[in-house]
Amino acid sequence: MDLTDTAGLVALLAGLLIATGVIGVMLPVLPGLLLSWSGVLLWTLLGGGGAGVRWAILVVATLIAGAGLVIKFLWPGKRLKSTGVPTSALMAGGVLGLIGFFVIPVIGLVLGFLLGVWLVELNRVGHERAWPSTRSAFAAVGLSLLVEFAAALAIAVVFVLGLIIA
Repeated sequence: MDLTDTAGLVALLAGLLIATGVIGVMLPVLPGLLLSWSGVLLWTLLGGGGAGVRWAILVVATLIAGAGLVIKFLWPGKRLKSTGVPTSALMAGGVLGLIGFFVIPVIGLVLGFLLGVWLVELNRVGHERAWPSTRSAFAAVGLSLLVEFAAALAIAVVFVLGLIIA
C-alpha cells in the first residue's frame, strides 16, 4: 500500500477501529459497538470515491448499532423481569464486578458480578433460590453481550461489503 493513498489508509484505520470494536465487546474496558460504528463513520467522512455508497453503509451501520443497543437492554431485561431478579441484585453485581475487575483483572469482573448478585439474592430469597436467580442474571448478561457482539460483527460485515461495492 502506498502511503500517499489516503483513501486506502483511511479504510485500513477504519477497519482496525472496527476490529478493535468487535474485540472490545468482550473486553469491559472498551466501548465495542461505539468503536465499530466510529470506524464506519471515519470511513464515510474521510474515505475516497463512492460517497453515496459510503453514506448508505453508514446509515445501515447506524441502524444496526441502534437496534443492537436497544435489543441489548430490552431483551435481557425482559428475561430478568420474568425470572424475578431485582434491579438491586444487578446493581450489587455491577459494583462488585467493577471492584473485582481491579482486584483480579478481567476474570474478577465476572466473579464479582456473580458474587454481588448471589449475595443480594441470598439475603432476599434464601439459600435454595439464590443460585438459580444468579444463574438467570448471568445468562441475561451473557445474552446482552451476545447481542452486542452480533451487532458489532454485522457492522463489520456491512463495512466490508461497502469496501467491495465502493
